[in-house]
Amino acid sequence: MQFGIFSVSDVTADPTTGKRPTEGERIEAMTRIALKAEEVGLDVFATGEHHNPPFVASSPTTHLGYIAAKTEKLLLSTATTLITTNDPVKIAEDYAFLQHLSGGRVDLMMGRGNTGPVYPWFGKDIRKGIELAVENYHLLRKLWREPVVNWQGEFRTPLQGYTSTPAPLDGTPPFVWHGSIRSPEIAEQAAYYGDGFFHNHIFWNKEHTEQMVRLYRQRFEHYGHGAADQAIVGLGGQVFMGTTEAEAKRQFRPYFDNAPVYGHGPSLEDFSELTPLTVGTPEQVIERTLGFADYAGDYQRQLFLIDHAGLPVEVVLEQMEILGKEVVPVLRAEFERRRPAHVPSDPPTHASLVAAGPDGPHHLVEPARPKVDA
Repeated sequence: MQFGIFSVSDVTADPTTGKRPTEGERIEAMTRIALKAEEVGLDVFATGEHHNPPFVASSPTTHLGYIAAKTEKLLLSTATTLITTNDPVKIAEDYAFLQHLSGGRVDLMMGRGNTGPVYPWFGKDIRKGIELAVENYHLLRKLWREPVVNWQGEFRTPLQGYTSTPAPLDGTPPFVWHGSIRSPEIAEQAAYYGDGFFHNHIFWNKEHTEQMVRLYRQRFEHYGHGAADQAIVGLGGQVFMGTTEAEAKRQFRPYFDNAPVYGHGPSLEDFSELTPLTVGTPEQVIERTLGFADYAGDYQRQLFLIDHAGLPVEVVLEQMEILGKEVVPVLRAEFERRRPAHVPSDPPTHASLVAAGPDGPHHLVEPARPKVDA
């Protein structure tokens, strides 16, 4: 099972000091966090993609390419690649290039983002968000799998005799996750292609997460990719740890109370009860995280949000030490002990997809026809 960190890249003032990092300082902090992830034995670092303040992650491949040069094992991913407003031609080029730079240590997560105005900024209509996600992703698959592409759709100019360059490393496109917290159409899209489905899992109750993941699993099986419990699932999570629960809450409360995304709303205690946010001891984080599989099933990737709401980078790095040395080793062992033998322990990687050969299902633009009736 893979464990890692995802960052939303917010530039937020520390409510305890009033100090707001510069954009450059925030980018440097994210880089330090990524390097720390490898140092403490985590598997994945993922960055969001945003094009508006207070976020700085407007160019994920630039940042991930820099991190790739400074790491050896860390898998580089995105917490969102905007499939709706980015040109799929440019996505195909950028992430294939990153594959080559990193030696294949790349996958990515497609998403529609959380900022409505980004659509007109990039010349798109937000009312067509789902349609854009569907059409653009199908074109991206063709660009990565066909040496010469002839294509015509609704949302961009046609392509005639087009070849994307560079081609994917080893002729093998990156593995793709589809991230969604509220759109069943995206769970359906992930299932149709046999791709991964990532539920952010930080703002919603467990019943909602269970419903979305169950839909994806059912449709994954319907399209003939395997049994429902073999579907490739990832979950988010949000933690802050201390030597005692009281100490963790004392430290984290001012950041929670003033966070741009949920500050001045429910109390820390209420939010922790309603969502997967866990503020307490490492043992409490372990127990809560292991419980995710009780309603989401055995899954393959767990990413934690730690660096947000103005938390100083030194505090984030301390949290990662605890996560990497006290929490994740226990989670790895326990999740694997419980996992049935027929359920994948890891999501596909570049090495596993290359080993499956060029005739494997990953190389198909259109998935094989369903093996079961509707």
